[in-house]
Amino acid sequence: MVAKALSSIKEALPAGVELVAVSKFHPVDRLMEAYNAGQRIFAESRPQELAAKVPQMPSDVRWHFIGHLQTNKLKLVLPYVELVQSVDSLHLLEAINAWGMANNKVTDVLLELHLGAEETKQGFTAEEILTVVSRAGTAQLKNIRIRGLMGMATNTDDMEVVERDFERIERLFLELQAVNPQITELSIGMSGDWPVAVRHHATMVRIGTDIFGPREY
Repeated sequence: MVAKALSSIKEALPAGVELVAVSKFHPVDRLMEAYNAGQRIFAESRPQELAAKVPQMPSDVRWHFIGHLQTNKLKLVLPYVELVQSVDSLHLLEAINAWGMANNKVTDVLLELHLGAEETKQGFTAEEILTVVSRAGTAQLKNIRIRGLMGMATNTDDMEVVERDFERIERLFLELQAVNPQITELSIGMSGDWPVAVRHHATMVRIGTDIFGPREY
């Protein structure tokens, strides 16, 4: 089931778009099914769950973090991940940088864009992101590397709304690329809307349900 789903999605993805398997709330045996089928990038959203799964999975797994990250949980996440996709505030960005200075590590991050359609969503405004990216690489942020943007479309079945949301994120991404060549990654698209995302410069899609089925816990 998992292997077949992975194969189908990978065949449909254009070259240059990475598949991030959203493994949150799924047990390790399900993750191993995906691993044995060739998947190497997995994403978790809860620090304790990530820290528990890391030692149970092969060492060549590339972990991403995609959930809201509290600054008091950095030690459960930053030693293990190659990318924090969900940096949603300047406070968190500066905390990750401080952790990196103390632990001699540069952390790759994506900045999460808040579209404003849902007040519960975290994230930066477009104007805030432009300001933060202009500071990237300065002495104040030398232990983080801003690689791009992460975003979510409005939770709706109306694909026209989803398309407009991805268009907004794409425009900002291209604007950032024009001023900072370090900006190379755009993580948009999930189960249900990823085909729309790949039309709008997505370099990563975050897919869980379409691979693993309904969450198990």
